[in-house]
Amino acid sequence: MTTTTRLNQQNLTNLPDSVERPTYDRSGLTAGIVHIGVGGFHRSHEAFYTDEFLEKSGSRDWGICGVGLREGDGKIAEVLKSQDYLYTLIIKHPDGSIQTRVIGSIIDFMLGCDDPAGVIARMAKPTTKIVSLTITEGGYNFDPATGAFDFRNPEVRHDLKNPDHPKTVFGFLTAALRKRRDEGLPPFTIQSCDNIEHNGDMTRNMLIAFAGKADPELGAWIENEVSFPNAMVDRITPVTTPQDVKSLEEDFGVKDEWPVTCEPFCQWVIEDNFSDGRPQWETVGAQFVENVTPYETMKLRLLNAGHSVLGLLGSIHGHATINDCIADPLFETYLRRFMEVEAGPVLDPVEGIDLGRYKASLIERFGNPAIKDSLARICLESSAKIPKFVLPTIRENIARKGSTEFAALVLAAWCYYSDKGTDRNGNKLELVDAMKSELHQAAARTSKDKLAFLKFRPVFGDLAENKAFAAEYTGMVEELYTQSDIARQMQALLFGRE
Repeated sequence: MTTTTRLNQQNLTNLPDSVERPTYDRSGLTAGIVHIGVGGFHRSHEAFYTDEFLEKSGSRDWGICGVGLREGDGKIAEVLKSQDYLYTLIIKHPDGSIQTRVIGSIIDFMLGCDDPAGVIARMAKPTTKIVSLTITEGGYNFDPATGAFDFRNPEVRHDLKNPDHPKTVFGFLTAALRKRRDEGLPPFTIQSCDNIEHNGDMTRNMLIAFAGKADPELGAWIENEVSFPNAMVDRITPVTTPQDVKSLEEDFGVKDEWPVTCEPFCQWVIEDNFSDGRPQWETVGAQFVENVTPYETMKLRLLNAGHSVLGLLGSIHGHATINDCIADPLFETYLRRFMEVEAGPVLDPVEGIDLGRYKASLIERFGNPAIKDSLARICLESSAKIPKFVLPTIRENIARKGSTEFAALVLAAWCYYSDKGTDRNGNKLELVDAMKSELHQAAARTSKDKLAFLKFRPVFGDLAENKAFAAEYTGMVEELYTQSDIARQMQALLFGRE
């Protein structure tokens, strides 16, 4: 490409024909959705579905106003504003083909750290029907061991004392819902789009706990009036790289400061439970059901757990990306066995889903060479992920006397990762986790107590007290610390020792 077009509303008609772009009138859109946490996944998923809906329906009521609560959200706010809130979705297919599409559903962006009153007012507007969230597993502020809301958080204590100048998502939601209640408006729906089992129930329980502490009457009103639909969300969305930005400019002639890359697969299963209306996302591929639990459990225990299995084992071995792991027959076989022997047997049947085909599709998706999803990203905030993705499978297999050895090795690898911080070649592994220091301290005691990491109750609860599993884990940790060869242990589990 010799001509480059900077992405903004005025330049939409100047983009190459190979780049899809919105044809609906964005200037007439109202922000019926306020979304907190505008990361790559939101832009590849909910914003994508909403863009499809706006394109197909001609509706003017369901634009999205993005919200960032942290100072770190300033960059995305600046980039989106400079591009009239447009961005490019780069869809990478396994055959190497690339589809580029400009998404227009986001029409505004606000920073809660700069203007908390403005964000609260926007959420409280009658035109706001849904407040959706992608705040990551760690953003829900629950104690992993008890599941209860963590009132020890300094920002939570701040919000209880300063309700009009909140810092947490729960402070903002509570303030906005109080304003709507006082003005006689119906509540907005709160819709979690995070990879948490029963994400709507989780959001509901955490918000009611916080709001009930701040204002018991308001807490009761929220409990009775606000809808929190559970949902299963799925689309692999790697972190955007400088090469993605460069390739978009060189190959497609689009100058976009922060595009998003993703796989072609996309799924959204939602409970049809909304307080004040919703877009007809089912017309563009979303699935509305009465009970989303079987779908989300399947996804969390297979796809998300599969990511953690490959992320932790692959990092210790020295692989860099998910597709690198799948290209290694040992890792592909290990993941298949984990799904077949441990994760699959404790899943309930899912209507309309062939479990065998679903598991095979995961191997194909993980192996997409165009989606170089870094293991470093996968391992981020593992203390929030492992309790939801892997530990339930372990506990259920313990109860049914099923296999736990494949998952046990993953926990041993996590201990090694948290303690040593290097792969088998001595390359540094970055531990990025809200519990970083606690995890490292627990793992560092392994040389004196092989169960020290597993005894970290905020993550593992009483798992170390199960003698059979503790013995299994201890043996794996001892060998890993002695040999530093995760591949050897994987091979032994798969094929036996020579």
